[in-house]
Amino acid sequence: MIVKKLHEIGLRSEHAYAAALGSIALSFVSWSASSRREDIERADRWGIFVGEWAPTFFGLGLALANYERSETEAPRGFDPAP
Repeated sequence: MIVKKLHEIGLRSEHAYAAALGSIALSFVSWSASSRREDIERADRWGIFVGEWAPTFFGLGLALANYERSETEAPRGFDPAP
């Protein structure tokens, strides 16, 4: 249901994969930037918090890819030749 709605509004698996890779990069950047300004414990927590978004986006990307694949395949039992 949710995957179908996300697909209908234009979200594709490539977008979710890009968001996952972006969150990994953002995690590293936020960790390195905050480690220079703050104590190391807080910097680690912020980097880990942002880094935890990546598995969610990868999972969403897989769900969207499966939905996109099932949408393009012909239904089982369907014979196009009469």
